[in-house]
Amino acid sequence: MSIILGIDPGSRVTGYGVLSNQGAELEYVASGCIKTDVRGATAERLDEIFTGVSELISEYQPELLAIEKIFMAKSADSALKLGQARGVAIVAASHQGLPVFEYEARKVKQAVVGNGNATKIQVQHMVEVQLALQGKPQEDAADALAIALCHAHTQFNLQRTSTTGMAFRRGRLVGPKT
Repeated sequence: MSIILGIDPGSRVTGYGVLSNQGAELEYVASGCIKTDVRGATAERLDEIFTGVSELISEYQPELLAIEKIFMAKSADSALKLGQARGVAIVAASHQGLPVFEYEARKVKQAVVGNGNATKIQVQHMVEVQLALQGKPQEDAADALAIALCHAHTQFNLQRTSTTGMAFRRGRLVGPKT
């Protein structure tokens, strides 16, 4: 059994989702948000994210961290802030010896919803359904849970493919490995 910590980074709100993974079985553990003081200086907000992620790692003892890859945001300033939030979350994981796996938003949506152009509402709904939650998780927490789900699905499929003796070439399944 492994514990996956999914992170949806943001300079104001960083979502997190924790899943327990045993083969194809996934179980919801926790989710929520690290909210920073918007009045605080950038360094203070980054420290809050670092501290929050470090505390999550200490509390839930995950084996890895899955995080969204950076994408081109609405502006260069937004992309920079997102990159800084991602960076401190990655450093928090690195400080505690966790491997970090990065996934593009499009891949996360494809893995969870089946459509790389899915809306946030669709992602929220599918996270709720796939994890049998009692209600919709907060938007940023749903995104973090989706990232953790994406990692679990990806790793399960890689393990399944490697044990069947099949190989991929240019994205296609091509028969037994030789």
